This record gives sequence, structure tokens and C-alpha cells, in this order.
Amino acid sequence: MIDSEKSDNEEQRGTPPEITLEQLPSKLREAAGRLKWTILTPVQAQSIPYLLKNHDMMIQARTGSGKTGAFLLPMLEQLDADHDVCQALVLVPTRELASQVWEEAKILFGENGLSSTAVYGGVGYGKQMEALKKGVQIIVGTPGRILDHLLRRTMNFKHLKMLIFDEADRMLSMGFYPDMKKLQTHLPKHKIHTCMFSATFPSSVMRVAEQFTREPEFLNLSSEQVHVAETQHIFYTVPGMDKDRSLVRIIEVENPASAIIFCNTKANVEFVTIVLQRFGYDADGLSANLSQKDRERVLQRLRKGTLRFLVATDVAGRGIDIPELSHVIQYEPSEDVEVYIHRSGRTGRAGARGVAITLVNRTEQRLINRIASTYDIDLQEWALPGDADVERVVTERLTALLEARLRERDKLQSERSLRFLQLARTLTENEDESAIITMLLDDYYQQQLHAPVVPPQEFQSTEKKSKKPDHTRRRRNRGRQRRKPGSD
Repeated sequence: MIDSEKSDNEEQRGTPPEITLEQLPSKLREAAGRLKWTILTPVQAQSIPYLLKNHDMMIQARTGSGKTGAFLLPMLEQLDADHDVCQALVLVPTRELASQVWEEAKILFGENGLSSTAVYGGVGYGKQMEALKKGVQIIVGTPGRILDHLLRRTMNFKHLKMLIFDEADRMLSMGFYPDMKKLQTHLPKHKIHTCMFSATFPSSVMRVAEQFTREPEFLNLSSEQVHVAETQHIFYTVPGMDKDRSLVRIIEVENPASAIIFCNTKANVEFVTIVLQRFGYDADGLSANLSQKDRERVLQRLRKGTLRFLVATDVAGRGIDIPELSHVIQYEPSEDVEVYIHRSGRTGRAGARGVAITLVNRTEQRLINRIASTYDIDLQEWALPGDADVERVVTERLTALLEARLRERDKLQSERSLRFLQLARTLTENEDESAIITMLLDDYYQQQLHAPVVPPQEFQSTEKKSKKPDHTRRRRNRGRQRRKPGSD
């Protein structure tokens, strides 16, 4: 429970006991059998009784704990298979998770009459609109594409009974928050059974969650402590001569909100910083080679929270604290295994989910094995993303950005855009001209996701080195100020 003292309402509801697979209603047992379950996982055994009693819940459970089954199974009892309207909405942060939940739903519901569909960006509307027109009881989707369908009137929530937030810490983060508030305006006024599932519930997410739930109960299944910080430890085996490009591909796929990238030497700090800046990332380096003035400039950006990627040595980064740091990336592991703990400990603070990533070549793998055994850390090796993986991720991400931008345009702006309709068709049909479209999409993506908050250092330096006298620039500025409004 969120509060140890129960309200009168909570006393009436009571705390339902855990349930076993054999104790499930017959329809739920049959569904579990289709997935060849032999027992219920702890999150299923403890949360399903709450969901069957229509309790609003916030359930903290680790990834891979079986939470998808925990919120899908009760739908067999709570939804009406004879009524072909949307009765349950499952909100997820990514296209991949939407597909994953939908696949499990199709197996679980089998021939019980409940139908579902996945709705997400990055693909055409045709098949989604066709499924919605036929009528489905469960919709699994990402907020942006769901909003698109609501605005197109191809979807409505008049008969909604259940609302599920999967990976709620991500769904209620500031990145999704504007879309979530818009989506909330389309929800019906009647009471909706609302449940949130997440590996962590930081205090910031708890505050936002209050806007979407009514007196929810809290069920913690991931640790002995509520809101515990959880750091995921990952390593990639990368080609020795391709670490820099591998780092770029990892950053593109992970899209960290903020990160410290640790290097063992000053030379690598300078090299990695230049690589990231040339690829358009908001990055700055910190090493003993920096002048005091440049060091203060970098530190000032850190204090203001306007620097996204800091590349540093352990010595230069000592004593520097970046609040709510989402990722720590070790460009190379240190020979001192204890350094790994100091580096990775920079993320996953104050109840936030953190990710610690290490890039290793073949000769450095022994260090990773020694770190894992010394500190009993579950270090997972992930497959290095390739160009096709990056293309898929950025395509999905950019499509969502463009669709959100399109939703914001009014009728006059949409009418104005028609001036370029023929040009757009010409550019897309002509292979020789596709480079223009590619350039425009890349520029927009960089501006939205990677543009620095302040101009990069090299641009500032170029301005300072300009040979034009200051009085020339001042005259131009005065000229601009004398222009009448509307003269441009």
C-alpha cells in the first residue's frame, strides 16, 4: 500500500491473497495453458487478484517478470467479447513493446472472442484503420499514433473500462508527458480501472501518476525497498578499430537523455569529443589538457544542465555531479576493477532508472569478467547495433516527431503547405533528388534530438576569430534595429 494506514474504502476492499495457477477462473487457466505456463510468476500471483477486483494499482516489478500476462489475463474476465468496441487501452513507449504485448495478447485470448490490435508510428495507417473499423476490444499502442487516430476520429474511448500504463516511468517522463495530457482529454468521464506497471517509480513519476489515477494502491515486487534505484549493466563487444563508430550507433539506438562517457586517457577524451561533435551531438570534453577558462565553460554548462554528453577522464570527472544522469558509458574499461563501481554509480540515483554501458574489444573482455565476478554484477552482453538497426530506430523516432508536428498545424498552415505538394511528389519520385529529402529529414532530426542548447565551442571560436571589425557588426545590428516591423 502507498500508506500504511488504510482508508475506510481500502478497509472495505481488503487485501486479496495471492493466487495460484490452479485457482484462476477457467478461462484464465485455459489462456495460460496456451502459453504453456506451469506456474504463475510472483508479479502475476500477487497482482492478478487486485486486478480482478478492479483496484487501481501501481505495481513495481522488474523487466521480464511476467507483468504483461499479469494485466492481460484479467481482461478475459473484465471485458465483453460480444461488444466490438475499445474497452481496454494499453499504453507503451515503443513500437517494439507494442508488438510484443500484442503478440502475447493474440496467444492468450485465442478463441475467446476478445480481439486486439497494435497501433504505433513508423508504419502506414491503412491496416490499423482497417482493424479499428472491424472493432477490437483491446488497443495496444504508443501515445503519438493513438492521438493521430483520435484526431482522425478512427478511434474513440467512449466504452473504455481499463487503462494500462506499461513501463510507466517512461510513459510519464517529460518526453511523453505532453502527449499523455492531450490523450487524457479524450478519456471518458466515467471511472476507468487504471493500473501502472514499472521497474521503478521515482518520486517525479509518482507525482505525475496522481494526475492519471484515483487513490491507487502500491504493490512492490522488485525489491525490499520502494522506489529503489535500478541500474542496468550492459557491455558490447566491439571491433578494436571501430570503437568510435560503434559508440555513435549505440548512442543513436539508446538516445540517452544525458551521459558521462569515460575514457582512460586525455588523448581519447579529445578524440571521442571531436567524433561526437562532428556527428552533430551536443558533447564537450573535460581533461587535464583544458585551460582553466575552457574548464569553467564546460562546468558552467553542467551546472545549468545544458550539456548532454560529457566526455571525461576519471581524474577530470572527479567531484562532478550531474543530476538525473540517465547513462554512464565507458568507452574503455579501467584496469582497476573498483573504478567500474565509481563510474557506474554516477547513474541510477534518487530512484531513477540508470544504464551503465561498457565498450570492450576482445582483449578487454577479461576485465569485464573480473568485474562481474568481483562485485556479483549481472553484466549482460548485448549485440552491437548495425546500420540497419540504427536506420529502423531513427525512422520510427523521426516519424513520431513529424506526426506530432503535423498534429499541431492548424487548417491555414495545412492549406499553406499545399504549395509544396507537387515538389514533394517530384522529390520522392526522382531518385537523383532523394538526397534533398534525406538532408532535410536529417537536419530536422538533429535539431529535435541532438542540437546543443548553446552554440558549440568551434562556432564560438570562429566568431571570435572573425577579421571583420567590431564596428562593422555593430553597424549591421543598428541597421536591423532601425527596420520597421513587418519590413522583412
